[in-house]
Amino acid sequence: MTRFVDLADGGRQLAPLVAPLLTDSTVVVCMGVGGVVTGAAVAAELGIEVARLVTTRTDEGVAVDVTVDVDGRDVVVVDDGVETGTAARAVATALREAGAVRVVLAVPVCPREVEAGLASRFDAVVAVTRPLARRSLRWHYDTFA
Repeated sequence: MTRFVDLADGGRQLAPLVAPLLTDSTVVVCMGVGGVVTGAAVAAELGIEVARLVTTRTDEGVAVDVTVDVDGRDVVVVDDGVETGTAARAVATALREAGAVRVVLAVPVCPREVEAGLASRFDAVVAVTRPLARRSLRWHYDTFA
């Protein structure tokens, strides 16, 4: 089982898996507070820019503000990991509604049981580690802040 020192380490280990997904028209976005840290590390490793998606939990679910033009483009969504997949599913839906052609989720941690449910929303899920059982993301990081 792969462990990460911190969120930036998760991003550094994720970067080689993101690199083959990039084309001239690919947009890389990060979600959530932890995703910003992880995405910044991916960006630094690959020498690319990432945009931030604003996600907010509401009584109705997760609201997503797509602040970057994704119409007709491939999008790679970076986050610090997946626990339940609720936010990831909402992001995928919002990106598709905004016109994204291909949407890939790239995370350090994605439990296999949750990944199966994400397959209908994402064209692919890329993860450094895919544990059998779902646990709190904190379990996978020495420092989760």
